[in-house]
Amino acid sequence: MTDRAFAVIAGGGTAGHVLPAIALAEALVDHGHTIDELYYFGAQRGVEARLIPPTGLRSTLLAVSGVQRRWAWSNVAFVPRLIRAIIATERRFAALRPRVVISVGGYASLPAVIVARRRRIPVIVVSYDRTPGRASRLAARWAAACAVSFDDTMLPRARLTGAPLRRAILGVDRRRDRDAARKRLGIPEGRTLVVVVGGSLGSAVLNRAVEHVVARHRTDRTLAIVHVAGGRDSVDLAEQISAPDGIWYRREVFIDAVADLYAAADLLVGRGGASTVHEVAATGTPAILVPWSAAAEDHQRANVRWLSDRGGALLIDDGDPAAVSAAVDELLGDVGRRSALGQSAWEIGSVNRSAEMAVLIDTVALA
Repeated sequence: MTDRAFAVIAGGGTAGHVLPAIALAEALVDHGHTIDELYYFGAQRGVEARLIPPTGLRSTLLAVSGVQRRWAWSNVAFVPRLIRAIIATERRFAALRPRVVISVGGYASLPAVIVARRRRIPVIVVSYDRTPGRASRLAARWAAACAVSFDDTMLPRARLTGAPLRRAILGVDRRRDRDAARKRLGIPEGRTLVVVVGGSLGSAVLNRAVEHVVARHRTDRTLAIVHVAGGRDSVDLAEQISAPDGIWYRREVFIDAVADLYAAADLLVGRGGASTVHEVAATGTPAILVPWSAAAEDHQRANVRWLSDRGGALLIDDGDPAAVSAAVDELLGDVGRRSALGQSAWEIGSVNRSAEMAVLIDTVALA
């Protein structure tokens, strides 16, 4: 196997960056490349250490860290770590000689973008948030093209390609796959299923909202809840919520079979990260979305409004678990509105069901 690579995919640190990177690799393979032609650069301390190896992607994980928006001692180490990461990346690029570098954002993308600029390798910035992050805005200055998921994203040389979504998500057909997905998740027959997903770290407001729903529906034998609580706050939650008689309740820190969650859900409750918003749209899943108010530049609210302003999701403000649980109750009692939300989301999400991004990458790389 040659050490060379057609494309380097760079970025990471969080699932919100790593999952799009994996989706990009899948899209390029589906477009005719082999997995051996692709290479990934990410962060040693990110979730990529767990998520990348099963994909078969060759990779280098760098000891890089982000910059805190407020003063923190960790910021002092940013520059020396970045310099060491650039040197390590330069050494790998000497062997890889990629035709194109694709930045999926995050601090872990910067070394590869900087080395690509020095070597005059074209860079493509893939921006799936409506408001691009700082690393993406910086890289966009030098990019040959910016692949965007929202038609009003302000980046230079922008091309509307849709978001990079994993093959399993794009393959979801909720009518066809519903029964099999519910069986794999262990959902009893005849139950309305609410799926609550708070991200890899979890969400305190969504976890508290689940408590309210469970308390109100304790004796409801028609309701099922799958609660992906994340790694944070889950110890306290385990003490406060048990599976009562009547309602069927399953709590997990993480569930790998995300496609099953979308296929099985009658209603999904989640945050406003780009991956969640675009997955809801691509699958046509009725959803209540609660953008995280502390997200940089309030970008999660901008993401969710892409759907909610056109009737594709219900937006609930952060910080009020009771309001979230009340919205769940409202939609549980209104099948027609759930159906309308899902249909609108599906129509809005058509931009994500294309091969435009792989075509753009090939065009730039082979120019």
